[in-house]
Amino acid sequence: MIRLCSVAAAICLLTAAAGAQSIALKDMPPRVELHAFPSLTISDSQFLAGDEKGKEITLTGALSLAQGSGRLPVAVLMHGSGGIGGNIEYWKRQLHAIGVSTFVIDGLTGRGLMRVGDNQAALGRLNFILDSYRSLDILAKHPRVDPDRIVMMGFSRGGQAALYSSVSRFQKLWNRSGAEFAAYVVFYPDCATTYRNDTEVTKRPIRIFHGTPDDYNPVAPCKAFVERLKAQGADVQLTEYPNAPHGFDNPLGANPPVPARADQSVRECRIREDESAVLINEATKARFNYGDECVRTGPTVGADPGATRAATVAVIDFVRSVAAPK
Repeated sequence: MIRLCSVAAAICLLTAAAGAQSIALKDMPPRVELHAFPSLTISDSQFLAGDEKGKEITLTGALSLAQGSGRLPVAVLMHGSGGIGGNIEYWKRQLHAIGVSTFVIDGLTGRGLMRVGDNQAALGRLNFILDSYRSLDILAKHPRVDPDRIVMMGFSRGGQAALYSSVSRFQKLWNRSGAEFAAYVVFYPDCATTYRNDTEVTKRPIRIFHGTPDDYNPVAPCKAFVERLKAQGADVQLTEYPNAPHGFDNPLGANPPVPARADQSVRECRIREDESAVLINEATKARFNYGDECVRTGPTVGADPGATRAATVAVIDFVRSVAAPK
């Protein structure tokens, strides 16, 4: 009897394992391609002025093709100041499972950087926007990519890039691909800076996901920006989670959250672009820099599983709605 029970138990375990494997396989890409592509390292003023006299560099992006045939939708994933982390891997799996390929940009390694959170001045705040446009040069021509269904998705510094890559002025200055992002999915961006003509954005939908207690990139300036965008007729929505810290969607993040003691935050700064394409600290009326008194360190970062589950449902529903074949 003992032997029979053991055999039955083994069969049950094997059946369960087979079922689990079948489910897990849905989020595995059958093919991954590494693409090198050219970009620039430039100052924020150069970006704002359309000045291409920067340092030429080569970046790498990983194209993971979802299961399926023909031309597929793609989400471009742009990481934050800490580089590619657990949240990127999490979203790759969620997107692959619904048949959406991903293109993960590494915006740091090709620039000789590992992270910039503790030295934000090491890289101009707007370089990631340029990198996202340069990714379109590859994706729009790829035989397995539908150029009309490319979604831009970014996190923190990459979220800032995702949000402001929707600005029409920046697209005219820097996007030469002939393609345009179908939608913008933005996680906890910095909205402390006001750029000239920044409410003139694409007509494509923008969805922002943020946390109330975020003290790295506070939600309040984003709410104000969203209201300015709505006043100009933009298709934009902000979803706010009451307990979500910065980086809340990273399954590997600390829970409860902890201070990132060395990281720099502009949470108490108000910055604007002047007529000369220079970023000005509103408090001092001088050029902004990371030595300004308003810059703080030690923002809190960590995971919020509940907010992650809610955001996952919302993002997947949204991506399905914009990436479905027309």
